[in-house]
Amino acid sequence: MQNSYVDINTISELHTFYGCGKPQHPLITVIDLLAVNRENIPADGSFYRLGFYSIFCKQFKGILKYGRSHYDFSEGSLMFTAPHQVTATSKNMQIEEGWGLFFHPDLINNTALGRKINDYSFFHYAVNEALHLSEEEKRTIGECVNNIRKEYAQNIDKHTQGLIQSNLELLLNYCNRFYDRQFFTRAHISNDTVERFEHLLKDYFSQESLIEAGLPDVKYFASRLHLSPNYLSDLLNKYTGKTTQEHIHLQLVDRAKTLLWSSDKPISEIAYDLGFEHPSHFTKIFKNKTGQSPKAFRTIRN
Repeated sequence: MQNSYVDINTISELHTFYGCGKPQHPLITVIDLLAVNRENIPADGSFYRLGFYSIFCKQFKGILKYGRSHYDFSEGSLMFTAPHQVTATSKNMQIEEGWGLFFHPDLINNTALGRKINDYSFFHYAVNEALHLSEEEKRTIGECVNNIRKEYAQNIDKHTQGLIQSNLELLLNYCNRFYDRQFFTRAHISNDTVERFEHLLKDYFSQESLIEAGLPDVKYFASRLHLSPNYLSDLLNKYTGKTTQEHIHLQLVDRAKTLLWSSDKPISEIAYDLGFEHPSHFTKIFKNKTGQSPKAFRTIRN
């Protein structure tokens, strides 16, 4: 059976869908998930596309789907989605407690927060990469959410918008901090992931030629490790100081050095062997990482 999609583009449409009455602010809202009228939720097989950012703090029993993957959560989790990501929930899910904070991109357009919103990469993590909060952390996040709710619930004045944005940014900054904590408190899992990534990377570049396989991208390694590209890059950055793309380029340059030293092949042919369609792209990456062009590197070596 073909899946159906439910598009919810505004905060007002969300309130109507959830049966929560009219929103108190057109661009941001906090909804008690226990107050949601679940009769409006379509049967299994429906997917949602929200036209705004969402942060869910949930403790429930049931299945939550992200794209076409299923995850079983039985503990409190903080989950994030960016506009137009596809998510779904089961009609039979039993929510024990929780809230959802939703804010439209228009709330932060032409603001400092709007210009840095992409720096909060957890909005692009998969659901199985949720942030698990301690009780103290949950209280901290709850205070930020309550402050936002208080601001939009009272009479709006010239300070309202700025205070809402400030409290929202504070909440997101705390989430960054708590994700950093999670990366390190789950060190055994993180270290295992780093090791598996390094093995995959070396195995990929140990192929005799990459003409057929082509250059790997971040999505390739993330899918092999069952992670989202953003989560993998953030994890590697925390543990190694380099993103996934930087690791790929460094391994590529190491392989290139070996080929430049051990053969008399033209540089253009080496570039094709490494999976590049255009030798100029290879030269640019090599020079960026070594400070020398492939030709200059080979000349000095010889």
